[in-house]
Amino acid sequence: MTVDANKETLGFQAEVKQLLHLMIHSLYSNKEIFLRELISNASDAADKLRFLSLSHPDIMEGDGELKIRLEFDADNKTISLSDNGIGMNREDVISHLGTIAKSGTSDFLKNLTGDQKKDSQLIGQFGVGFYSAFVVADKVEVFSRKAGEPAENGVHWISEGEGEFSVEAVDRPKRGTTIVLHLREGEEEFASSWKLRSIITKYSDHISLPIEMLKEEAPSADDEQEEKKEDAAPEFEVVNKATALWTRSRSEVSDDEYKEFYKHISHDFEDPIAWTHNRVEGKQEYTSLLYVPKKAPFDLYQREASRGLKLYVQRVFIMDDADQFMPMYLRFMKGVLDSNDLPLNVSREILQSNRTVENIRNALTKRSLDMISKLEPEDFKVFWKQFGQVLKEGPAEDHGNKEKIAGLFRFASTHTGTSEQVVSLDDYIERMKEGQDKIYYITAENYTAAANSPHLEIFRKKGIEVLLMHDRIDEWMMGYLFDFKGKHFINVTKGDLDLGEIETEEDKKQQEEVEKTSEDLVKRLKAALEQKVSEVKVSHRLTDSPACLVAGAYDMGAQMRQIMEAAGQKMPDSKPTMEINPSHPLMERLNGEVQEDRFEDLASIVFDQAALSEGRALDDPAEYVKRINKLLMETLG
Repeated sequence: MTVDANKETLGFQAEVKQLLHLMIHSLYSNKEIFLRELISNASDAADKLRFLSLSHPDIMEGDGELKIRLEFDADNKTISLSDNGIGMNREDVISHLGTIAKSGTSDFLKNLTGDQKKDSQLIGQFGVGFYSAFVVADKVEVFSRKAGEPAENGVHWISEGEGEFSVEAVDRPKRGTTIVLHLREGEEEFASSWKLRSIITKYSDHISLPIEMLKEEAPSADDEQEEKKEDAAPEFEVVNKATALWTRSRSEVSDDEYKEFYKHISHDFEDPIAWTHNRVEGKQEYTSLLYVPKKAPFDLYQREASRGLKLYVQRVFIMDDADQFMPMYLRFMKGVLDSNDLPLNVSREILQSNRTVENIRNALTKRSLDMISKLEPEDFKVFWKQFGQVLKEGPAEDHGNKEKIAGLFRFASTHTGTSEQVVSLDDYIERMKEGQDKIYYITAENYTAAANSPHLEIFRKKGIEVLLMHDRIDEWMMGYLFDFKGKHFINVTKGDLDLGEIETEEDKKQQEEVEKTSEDLVKRLKAALEQKVSEVKVSHRLTDSPACLVAGAYDMGAQMRQIMEAAGQKMPDSKPTMEINPSHPLMERLNGEVQEDRFEDLASIVFDQAALSEGRALDDPAEYVKRINKLLMETLG
């Protein structure tokens, strides 16, 4: 850091340096977004000033006509964008323009690939804001004064977008901010009225603040008229619609305008997947414009990260990220809410306990779920890949919409034979076997473990579909999801297996006979494994494997147990039931084994193999290897 009189030179935060380098070299194909980002920031600054003026009217300084003004100088290759919004003081400038105070920054930087095209897409998920100016400029100056502060508190910030920036005090009579871009060699096309107007029309027509540019006059041959024009003050005209987009009728707004408005409020580069725009009148009056993004932000799984809708009350901006209007499991939703039923001085604390807020939240939640349910199949695939695991938090958080949420879920299953999650619960019910009244599922550490589990053998034999759940959240989620459309969920790895009417009288008779003839084997196994199992019984799940382990109907499954233990939670001891297949050759040989010490070793090997087959960790892997080696030596002589 260096200081010269009142001029201070500081270094950028390391993350800013990386982001600047990335943008300058990656956004070569979409440079014009710099203007959208700067106009969006200027609009936010005006919104914040308007809100502050509700409680502090003097802060307007007698100038309540908020606007954005855009000028250019083709000869000097500069563009200037000014607003009379809330402005910044020295501390604000250093904080806002020298650092990135955004959750997910480290995740974002870790995901950089060095591939310009891929990294350009990543930027869109992160948001760029002010720094996009350096895409077209090799030097950027910022002049600003915070509303309500004296003129001598003005500040001048300057940087060439490399390692450092400088800040100095200046006199600035007017509040607000002016950004001057010194265009790079080859970017002169942006210093033209036609180019700037076309960008505003394309990206920022929806901004509710008037965006002004110098009025273009037709050329005149009258010298006297020309002299008068030169003496007159420059005349500006508004070049955007300057009407809040959500206040317009749906029939007046084009798809392109909806898409650009989404990018304005989200700072995303991608178009949204879908949106819904509604005005509610009657007992409560509000307008909502909700969007489903195409890409998940980097901080999606950081539940403490900022989220929520942009809140307006009677067209006046109140706050960004009003999270009271959407449940946590829909935290990816973006949009605007404009209410006539909330007070203008509403605070986050008031929102927490306001009945009107609760009613609006319930309505917007249902509207969001309906919008997602109506997505085209290809769009839904994109949505599910990005937000499926977050949506699975829903049954635990929103009991009233549990079935509506569950209807959106997609799973892998034994029917499809692939790990792709494409099977809905409605699909499953439609394919149920005659007499089947339950939805069968299995949870496992990964798809392979689920698909190859011995617990599925009887289901494959009888042609019964089983949902294969292998996301880490699945077992926790199923603790809150007990049924769907009257069909109960059954975890095939827990408790006694009930196939209902699918199981014939002949099946039951055969099972009873096998149990009777295997009583001695069951008794010996229980004695040999008494430290490891709660019970040994004859299975009717198994057709090909010798044994499997079954958790109690109300016990925590192996997957959830591992997650809890990895998080440092002390889990109570729980012994599984071992189910055996007496007709398996290994069990037949074991049944004939007369040496008790050898029987115990073989029983332990069977138990450990059953544990491994479903992804359980062995209590004593070394002992297992020792027994296997002993068995191999005996076999090989």
